[in-house]
Amino acid sequence: MRKTIDPQMQLGEVDISKIEFDPRSRDDIPKLLKGLQYVYCTPKLREKVFKILEEIVPPGTNANNGRPGMELWKIFVLGAIRLNCDWDYDRLKEMADHHLGLREMLGHNLFNKKDKYALQTLKDNVSLLTVEVLDKINVVVVEAGHSLVKKKPEEGSRGRCDSAVVKTDVHFPTDISLLFDAIRKVIILTSRLSFEFGGSGWRQYKHNVRKIKNLLRQIQRMKRSNSKNPEKKQIREDLILRYYQAYLELVGEFFLRAKETIREVREQSSAYYFDIMEIERYLVFAEKLMDQVDRRVILDEVIKHEEKIFSVFEEHTEWISKGKAGVPVELGLRVCIMEDQYQFILYHRVMEKETDDKIAIAMVEETKKRFPDFKSCSFDKGFWTPSNQKKLQEILERVILPKKGRLSVEDKERQEDEYFIQERKQHSAIESAINALDHHGLDRCPDHGIYGFKRYVALAIVGRNIQRLGGIILEKEKKALKRRQKLRLAA
Repeated sequence: MRKTIDPQMQLGEVDISKIEFDPRSRDDIPKLLKGLQYVYCTPKLREKVFKILEEIVPPGTNANNGRPGMELWKIFVLGAIRLNCDWDYDRLKEMADHHLGLREMLGHNLFNKKDKYALQTLKDNVSLLTVEVLDKINVVVVEAGHSLVKKKPEEGSRGRCDSAVVKTDVHFPTDISLLFDAIRKVIILTSRLSFEFGGSGWRQYKHNVRKIKNLLRQIQRMKRSNSKNPEKKQIREDLILRYYQAYLELVGEFFLRAKETIREVREQSSAYYFDIMEIERYLVFAEKLMDQVDRRVILDEVIKHEEKIFSVFEEHTEWISKGKAGVPVELGLRVCIMEDQYQFILYHRVMEKETDDKIAIAMVEETKKRFPDFKSCSFDKGFWTPSNQKKLQEILERVILPKKGRLSVEDKERQEDEYFIQERKQHSAIESAINALDHHGLDRCPDHGIYGFKRYVALAIVGRNIQRLGGIILEKEKKALKRRQKLRLAA
């Protein structure tokens, strides 16, 4: 049983429409909560959002029978504020248990201080929100924002598009450290499987992990000799090589032992299928990395970039070098965003093994599908190709896409147009949106897996747009408050 929200208010519960916020506050929480209040207190908007939220309830679930689950409104509020304020689940639990304004928005009885959240309950429920549901809610929120800023229908939306890197929660990858990650998981999971199955040989798994880690640390501390004496340099090279060989031999020993244990368990029982699948996943990584270390160190071979692994836990992690000053490389995924002239984010796309020039058309087509009045868009040079220029001019009324390299007479005339120059100057404003997203959760993604990454990004976009919605309302209230104060002083 899972309801969108309990329509029956309890004693001590505050009506969401009666919650008050200080319009002079410069903190993020009042803006977000004000935006959520507007969503709840606008009947048509609330109906649309609640209907979309119901999509996360499994089909066939009876709203009146069964154990009650967390209300969908609470899930949405907690998910939005977690990302917008860049909280982990521990901070989210603390604030949901004790922050009065947030508890009022969640519909809690303020007299009942024993009504608390369990940490795992928060994790399980917030993760129910899907990328598709959040994308639909984002469209509804942006449309509500456009109605607030008195957007003229004939004016249409003008967009600016750019991409940024959202980092995954990984350490800097080296083949030997990733090999340690893989074999550590193999040893721990195999020892657990052996214990449940009743096998032997894995009792000292903690000691074995420490042995491998000690060898890894010795390799990491070893430095190549800077001596001008070739004999000394060779002695050091031979020593480093012996450490690598010892490391590979020790890892290989546990690799073979794990495979043997899996074979024994599989022959005698089929009850551990999923446990074995997880171990074999890490065994595949370990085998690949042992081969790469052997080829790089022993055979002195250069490993191709496309063969390299950057994380055994977050497999979607990419090695990205965007040429930023002081930032030679970033580990994560690119995320492309489309922002309009009112600072609402219309659409976003997580780019898996894609570059800017490959997604320019898709970004515009998907944005136009959601917002048919989308008329013009500005890009930077990274999105330019001859085919992109041609196709975008067919889709949009105005395209601000600077060309790479030397300009032809036609290109020069196009880029010297007054409208082109004006929009090109305003394009850099998207960096402000990217910076705001960085400070509101999108600097680094702590969620696991590619789907967790996409959900995390989608929640950040929705949270940012709701905060923008609340900021517009609070700004209007602030101006009204100033007018009243002036009138009072004049009287």
